[in-house]
Amino acid sequence: MNKNIKVYIVGHKGLVGSAIVRRLKKADYNNLIYKTHKELDLINQQVVKDFFCKERPKWVFLSAAKVGGIMA
Repeated sequence: MNKNIKVYIVGHKGLVGSAIVRRLKKADYNNLIYKTHKELDLINQQVVKDFFCKERPKWVFLSAAKVGGIMA
């Protein structure tokens, strides 16, 4: 398997996303892409489209979520 493919992890700072990043790094994947909400607003469809057209990731892991318990 090609360890140089582009992999985009959405929600890389959360519990699940950070575990995915650690696992991929441990498996020697070295072309990981992750953006904060300030860097890439996932609510803005045009910005997201532009990002995907530019970066063209081969794999995408979507682990972003609204968190905060019962009151979230």
